[in-house]
Amino acid sequence: MYKIIACDLDETLLTTEERKVSAENISAIRAARAQGVKFVVSTGRGFPSVSGTLTELGLIDLPDEYVISFNGATITENNGNRLLHCVEMPFETVEKIFKRGKSFNLGAHIYTLDNVYIFGITDNEKSYLERRIDFVACGDWDMEFLRGDKIVKILFFNPDQNYLWQMERELADVSENLTVSFSSNRYIEFSPAGVDKGAGLLKLAEMLGVNREETIAIGDNFNDLSMIRAAGLGVGVANCVDGIKKDCDYITRATNDESAVAEVIDKFILRA
Repeated sequence: MYKIIACDLDETLLTTEERKVSAENISAIRAARAQGVKFVVSTGRGFPSVSGTLTELGLIDLPDEYVISFNGATITENNGNRLLHCVEMPFETVEKIFKRGKSFNLGAHIYTLDNVYIFGITDNEKSYLERRIDFVACGDWDMEFLRGDKIVKILFFNPDQNYLWQMERELADVSENLTVSFSSNRYIEFSPAGVDKGAGLLKLAEMLGVNREETIAIGDNFNDLSMIRAAGLGVGVANCVDGIKKDCDYITRATNDESAVAEVIDKFILRA
């Protein structure tokens, strides 16, 4: 029997327009939890940005319920936002990537445990982030004020996915010891070495005494691929990018707008 479901948010659990959890997904998650299955949000965002979703799911502030955030850099217990696991990025490492991205005129997000700082934000990016995350827009390309803070991730944004693939090659010399991933068809993300959603899922499973075979991972994009590969059952939603489909054990018939998560729970937990 499966004991943990690790699930991505954007383009997976949440609807595209309203960015909410459907009634069907909420009902299925509630039924799975009634059978002792833990539903764990696994996201590239930080813990503070998922409180609305946790409230929808009835998981806000509950003990013994968890969130994997920053693509696996942190694991947090929902009750009191209690940090259980954290892997930071050295300031000098982030600064080196930051300066190189600036030379290519890429907009940047820098994630600390509590805030998202955005440099070079565009109207397109503002529109995309609406109702997704709160952030601090920085006018100057100077990150010195973040020295001494806990930085867990940096990413660059551009709506041209092909350009981001090119940037992976251009930035290879400053990211060779980091984990590089792509998300939402608009971000290239850099995390500490060995940090990804798959490692986060396996770390949480170890903490809870759960075997890998007893886990399910659900996602849609390249930053979900590590947990899809790591889980006992790796699932891609119908709208997932083509590049991850070959690694999925199951592809849903439903998209994120058609309650794909409910389909997975019904098929592999409630009817199993």
